[in-house]
Amino acid sequence: MTDAIVVLCTCPDQTSADLLCEQLLNQQLAACINQLPGITSVYRWQGKVERATEIQLIIKSRQSRFAELQACIQANHPYEVPELLALPVSAGLPAYLDWLNGETA
Repeated sequence: MTDAIVVLCTCPDQTSADLLCEQLLNQQLAACINQLPGITSVYRWQGKVERATEIQLIIKSRQSRFAELQACIQANHPYEVPELLALPVSAGLPAYLDWLNGETA
């Protein structure tokens, strides 16, 4: 097991996705963020089934930075309850993991 994590977060539009990416990268809370535009999310919210087109963010970070990453997302995200899921990385290319650790120091 490594300290690396992959964090999933959706954004409603490109502007909010770009702002969030900039905040996370500038604060060294993420080493890399992929933006996947045009996903469709179907979910229950306040008792109703909703459907939304969103941008999926795939954030590469470290478990040791997660509390700060969470605080940044909560402070800058337009949703009342944003998607925020951290998945552990069990293994990876050592050079990539070294780079990730250096960029999130």
